[in-house]
Amino acid sequence: MQKDIKAALKSGQPLIGSFFRLPSPDLAEIFGEAGFDFIIIDQEHGPLTPETTSNLVRACDLVGMAAIVRIPDNQPWYFQHALDVGALGVQVPQIRTLADAERAVQLSKFSPLGRRGVCRNVRAARYSARDRFDYLEGSNRDTVVVIQIESKEGVENITEILGVPGIDVVFIGPYDLSQSLGLPGQVEHRLVRSAMEQVVTACHLAGVASGVYADSAEAVSHWVGMGVQYIAIGVDTALIYNLTSKLVAELRPAVKITR
Repeated sequence: MQKDIKAALKSGQPLIGSFFRLPSPDLAEIFGEAGFDFIIIDQEHGPLTPETTSNLVRACDLVGMAAIVRIPDNQPWYFQHALDVGALGVQVPQIRTLADAERAVQLSKFSPLGRRGVCRNVRAARYSARDRFDYLEGSNRDTVVVIQIESKEGVENITEILGVPGIDVVFIGPYDLSQSLGLPGQVEHRLVRSAMEQVVTACHLAGVASGVYADSAEAVSHWVGMGVQYIAIGVDTALIYNLTSKLVAELRPAVKITR
């Protein structure tokens, strides 16, 4: 069973996770055993098929870690694939307007809260072993909806966007935001940081959890200090590279051949 991060978010608890792009259920289990609260299975930038995603979700179930799928686009079939295989939630990129946010929530929920397509024979419904009404009601109650604000337009519309019922987390994408602000890659620039903080403040006022990408302890401390709860610490590929390259650099002198 996956971790109930929705309850944790409502209680004000900070959560740590990681983006996940490698098609390895074993590695997903390792991340869960290491203590991550969630992973963001990245279909937007990772080479992950629906079948691979299903197996990654199974691994999350095994270790009690929440599986959130970042889908490639705000289109119905991506929501279907992610939620039907049993992911706890979806993370929807490039939300710019009220209409974008409304669509994301609608496609994440069954009627009367939305218009997600219904199939009671999927993995999320235990292949029809789960009572159909419990499945529909439980999915509407438990599914986590994360929207990404990562553009100047999204920042400008954040107050209106936060008025959409059913949004659980607003995640700020710093790199695309920096590009949208004319400062590509300059995620520490004061204008980028100011825009991010503007979104965090708006979320607090609206009573909606906020999330960020952070790849250092200093960044995590800063954002947690501002009340951010949903923290994505790096990416699986980068975490592995950073740890292994550091280890190799430390060990290299010990295996250096001297003559």
